[in-house]
Amino acid sequence: MAETCVGTRALGPGMRSAVWVQGCPFRCPGCLAPEWIPDRPARAVAPADLAAELLADPRVTGLTFSGGEPMEQAAGLAEVARLARRDRSGLTLICFTGYRLERLRSRPPGDGVAALLAEADVLIDGLYVAARDDDRGLRGSSNQRVHHLTGRLRDAAEVLATGPRKIEIRVRAGAALYVGVPSRALAAAYPPVARGDGRDAMTVPGALAGGAGEGSAR
Repeated sequence: MAETCVGTRALGPGMRSAVWVQGCPFRCPGCLAPEWIPDRPARAVAPADLAAELLADPRVTGLTFSGGEPMEQAAGLAEVARLARRDRSGLTLICFTGYRLERLRSRPPGDGVAALLAEADVLIDGLYVAARDDDRGLRGSSNQRVHHLTGRLRDAAEVLATGPRKIEIRVRAGAALYVGVPSRALAAAYPPVARGDGRDAMTVPGALAGGAGEGSAR
């Protein structure tokens, strides 16, 4: 797991808790959280402990999974969602992925994908394409699709697809964690810059997180 944020209004309707996983098979040009792309050890946490952490704020009514690529850790995330819902009924789940829904159903990339899809109320699928960033909705670019797999968030369909974007800034130990999908202006103000190790890095301390499609981790 790369990062968590408990209690945010920037990643979907209501008060939500977010998880960003470490590791992504996609390398979308323009990624603003490239440190979450490498498949390397990050924070290891048991599903029960993570579920409890995400529900620490009693106002939380939903979860949002992003990354990185959640489908690379689908089994564990599905268990997190199941345990969280056992403790708090009515909890909703939004999940981002760089894979298309059709691919996930016909040729799942790993164990637990079907279980995670069964827990998800909304799936936002597709790779982030910077040239198609239309500054609208929780998706990062217009090629991405918002799938309502259940009816629980159907009343938020317009907001998820075309509503205004939100950003929250959390300051942690001298670094800024940007939570939400950035506007084009913000993304342009803080572009990734090349580093000597071949990876990109933010031009500001911390990470810009949210959900504009996996591989971008934006």
